[in-house]
Formats: sequence, structure tokens, C-alpha cells
Amino acid sequence: MSSVSTQGQQIAVIGAGLMGAGIAQVSAQAGHPVVLRDVTEQALRRGLDGIEASYAKFVAKGRMTQEEATAALGRITTSTDLGAVAEADIVIEAVFEQLEVKEGVFRELDKIAKDGAVLGSNTSAIPITRIAAVTERPEAVVGVHFFSPVPLMRLVELVRGYKTSDATLAAARAFAEGVGKEVVVVNRDVAGFITTRLITALVVEAAKLYESGVATAEDIDTACRLGFGHPMGPLQTADLTGVDILLHAARNIYAETQDEKFAAPELMARMVTAGDLGRKSGKGFYGYES
Repeated sequence: MSSVSTQGQQIAVIGAGLMGAGIAQVSAQAGHPVVLRDVTEQALRRGLDGIEASYAKFVAKGRMTQEEATAALGRITTSTDLGAVAEADIVIEAVFEQLEVKEGVFRELDKIAKDGAVLGSNTSAIPITRIAAVTERPEAVVGVHFFSPVPLMRLVELVRGYKTSDATLAAARAFAEGVGKEVVVVNRDVAGFITTRLITALVVEAAKLYESGVATAEDIDTACRLGFGHPMGPLQTADLTGVDILLHAARNIYAETQDEKFAAPELMARMVTAGDLGRKSGKGFYGYES
């Protein structure tokens, strides 16, 4: 664990979707004042509702008291104005996983964020160096990759861009460990880092086996669970994460590497076009209508 104190640091999270809301939740629970920013009040309301529901589950299971939940929720403020993040010590971007979208956010952060602020990206596959390159302070930009669901998953993948400073990496580590996470460090920001690179290769190959009729989705997943000790098979993982998200990750990594093992099969593209995105749509490699 880091010995650097992060108590009282102002945290800003940009994007109130599943990941952003989760990051805001664990930050507030750890005692940080948090600004959660999104472009619409509706998105912010959905994010806050999700946080409140998650805290309620923790209270019901005895993992926190009602007083602690109420206090944590009270540390979160919301805004549709990006300027609200100006005084944050650590800013974490958790917007759509597309380089152009993230570049737009970081161009604005470069103008708005205070000197010395850590600018983190929750990207799961895009090289940090490419995101940092649109700023005048690439040494302050670092990958801070949480995992879904954020309140339950223990891992944070910290990613050092080409110019990320030791001080920035240390501050990001102190923050992540301070909210109860275990950290792994990616010293060179290859596309996909450690985790997305490994799961994407496995999902792509599993989808190819399924597409070509080698085995059923159930048998492919059972082989990985029982043969390798994985808690969930790769096609089940794709459905949980979102087939669209893993397809996008595969395309990002393939574009960077031109490595055929990341070339997603046509089946995944057809599924995304048809709206079969996994659990969130009711159908993916498996059906979830019930």
C-alpha cells in the first residue's frame, strides 16, 4: 500500500455512466469530496440513483452503516459544467471509449484543470500517450483503469504514458489504493494494456470457434471455467461487458498492432449491428429475456 495520504483530495469524475458513477461511489465512500460531471441532468440523475441503490445494498449486507452511506452520498455533487472540475486534485475521465471523444475532453481539461492536477483516463484499450498528446502537460496524464462493477472489483490498472511522470503515477497509485483497490502498473502503454489485451484475445478466439461451429458457446465457456479455473467463460464475459465494448476494444488494439489475433470475427460485428450486445440488451451469445 502507498504511504502517500490522499485524504481530503477533491476528485472529479467526467461521465456518470456505469464506470464513472462507480468511481465516484468508491471515491466518496473513501472520504473524498467528489464532483460528478455529465452533459445532461438526466445522465447525472441516473448515475446518482445507481450510487444510492448500490449503497443501499451495502447497508443491507452490513458492509456499511446507513450513516456512512448518507455521508458518502453527501460528498457527491453533480454538474453539467466542465468548469466544475477546475479545483480537483485528481480528474478521472470515464466517457465513451473512442479516441476522438477522449481527446476532446482532455483538450478542455488542459485549459480548465488546476496546475498539479492528475489527469486520469479510465480507458481500457487506448494508449495513454495518444490521449496525453493533445495536452500541454502530458506528464500529468495517466491511465487509471477501473473494472466493472467498480464497487466490487478489486483491481485498478495504472498505465504510464510515454511522458507520464513518476509523481503522477505515485499520486494515482495513492488514490487507487486509498479507495481500497489493488494496483498493477503497465510501464509501456501498448494498446489494451494487460487485461483488455488478454481478455480480448481470448474472446476473439472463442467467438471464432463458436462462429465456425467447433463448439457451442456453453461448451467453450465450460472448458475455460473448468479447464483453466476462470470464474466466467470468455463468451459469458463478452455478454457481461458488452459485445459492442469488446468489439471496439478489439478494433482499437488491431488498429494499433495489426496483429491478426485481435481481428474480431464477422459474427461480433453482425451481433452489434443487430443490437445483440449481451446482458444489457437481453441477448448476446446467450439469451437473457427472462
